[in-house]
Amino acid sequence: MIVDGLDVLREQLSLADIMRLIEKTARWVSRDTFEYLPIWYPEEGRNDLMYKANWSEPQTNKSKSTGEVVHKRVGNSKANTTLTNALGMKSKERPNWTCCHIWSVDDPGFQKPNIIARDKRYYSCVANMLLLPTPLKAFTDSMPAVKTMLRVAAFSYYNWAPDSNEIPSICEEMEQCKWESFPESWPREQGSTVVMPGMVSFNEDI
Repeated sequence: MIVDGLDVLREQLSLADIMRLIEKTARWVSRDTFEYLPIWYPEEGRNDLMYKANWSEPQTNKSKSTGEVVHKRVGNSKANTTLTNALGMKSKERPNWTCCHIWSVDDPGFQKPNIIARDKRYYSCVANMLLLPTPLKAFTDSMPAVKTMLRVAAFSYYNWAPDSNEIPSICEEMEQCKWESFPESWPREQGSTVVMPGMVSFNEDI
């Protein structure tokens, strides 16, 4: 029987090594940008039904193989657009970068509905996202310790976390945080003035 892939990875790369990669490459939205416009698309949450500009005619997809027409649902496009613009970028300027939601329902098996991303208050909230090189996104999907550290840093910087019983509280995250692997350059407590590397300052374009 083949061993757990994460165990094999840990033999070659420590949690601190993984966090160092994220620390050095992540792109974060400025707190000023967050305070200026926290939520960019309050009308949408992931998996919502999509409509055309008149909001009465549905957007649809038609299967090429069966001809079946289904009502189209929101994916991650508006979150991607939000993060791209909140970082002062254009889509073509971010090849091989991926939008990462910081707060979500933890489920490595991807079987539970992600009610946080489906919530219109959190889906396009810029304090709930950062940009990562695409290969590093897998760490946040499969390693809870990584996501915990992202949440601690984000809460400390933005002074914000979702209000939901479906996810751990920030107090629980603080207790579970692997502080020995936590990046030295990240904020560690609420109200911190520490600015993470990769922070994009608020500007006229944004």
